[in-house]
Amino acid sequence: MNGKRIFIARCAMCHGEAMKAAKCLANKSIPPTPDLITASFKRRLDDYPGVIVSSIMLCPNGDLMPKTLRENAIKLPPHAWTYKDFRDIKEYMSAVILKN
Repeated sequence: MNGKRIFIARCAMCHGEAMKAAKCLANKSIPPTPDLITASFKRRLDDYPGVIVSSIMLCPNGDLMPKTLRENAIKLPPHAWTYKDFRDIKEYMSAVILKN
């Protein structure tokens, strides 16, 4: 599944595979990495599916994600995002969130 593959490769290092911000990098960013299983994030994802796109492309808080990765010696190769990637990761995240 493309969405799961992308999430595991590009997001799980901070958010954890279960999306509960359980990885060691989760608490190293300021503000801390959010738990994506919360009811408020589920509502946000339902109301504004573009939240994933904006989080990935705009990197809230300036360069928070790149800075956190750099400061912790995490090398994340560039990714040529496609519309399908965004759709797949949103579908994958929605499915995981629904299970919790």
